[in-house]
Amino acid sequence: MTGAGMHDTHAAQDQPLLPTPIASVDNAVVKRIRALQRDGASYKKLGELWLEGDHLCRSAHHKGFAPSVFTWSEAAWQRCTQAAARDAHAAATLRCAQAAKHQVMLSDKLWAELTGLESPVGMGALFGLPVSGAQDVQPHAASVVLDRVQDPGNLGSIIRSAAAMGFAQVLALKGTVAMWSPKVVRAGMGAHFALTLVEGLDSADLAALSAPMLVTSSHQGEWLHHLQSQSKLPWPCAWVLGHEGQGVSPGIEAMASQQVRIVQPGGEESLNVAAAAAVCLHASAASHTVHGGG
Repeated sequence: MTGAGMHDTHAAQDQPLLPTPIASVDNAVVKRIRALQRDGASYKKLGELWLEGDHLCRSAHHKGFAPSVFTWSEAAWQRCTQAAARDAHAAATLRCAQAAKHQVMLSDKLWAELTGLESPVGMGALFGLPVSGAQDVQPHAASVVLDRVQDPGNLGSIIRSAAAMGFAQVLALKGTVAMWSPKVVRAGMGAHFALTLVEGLDSADLAALSAPMLVTSSHQGEWLHHLQSQSKLPWPCAWVLGHEGQGVSPGIEAMASQQVRIVQPGGEESLNVAAAAAVCLHASAASHTVHGGG
């Protein structure tokens, strides 16, 4: 074989495979995506996730998750394949798509009817659900415990803060909004794939934690800034965050080693739970970094 022939062969191998076209709303892939979007907790029954958008798909792939089906709109396919040679994000998206068992392409009209985003980007993927249970709780890990947190945006923001501040796992008690629902995953911006996430836990499952539990409170306990300045924030620890209106339940409070509150000179009754989480997790991370050498 000549040098030119070898070059042509390699070039052909580098060309991305054309996705299988889909035009029908009755297609099985379309039906699965609709089911996952319609019910935020349906992933528990179906055993898979729908991630819409290139950032989420790349984040999952970067952490070792391979999609089962990568889905394109016609316009997104053209845009990404044309940009891949000069744009690192487009190239990474294409690598994620090529790792899938199947690639499909929806008409732009069908995609517009299917998307769950206000500003659709024309790509998404189905991923197998990371399975976890009480047996996966890491006793010594820096943790966030969620007691009936209800708002998907709050939960996603807390997960994102946990990953950013060096926490290793987020443990959700029964009554907390579904951790892998589309709204929560979008709010988490890819942080889900950097953490161990366990949901559906009973309070008794928290007995597995050896790290001290710190309960947030709006009206009692030690001041967070005092604990931080005096190097009294333990690491690793488990921060417990409660229901937006009711706070942490009395039974969980009784399991904690201490209660902690955040100074609020402005006089508001309480902070949003996601804001409180960011403040508390940052205080722990900063204290550990300065005094613990992490």
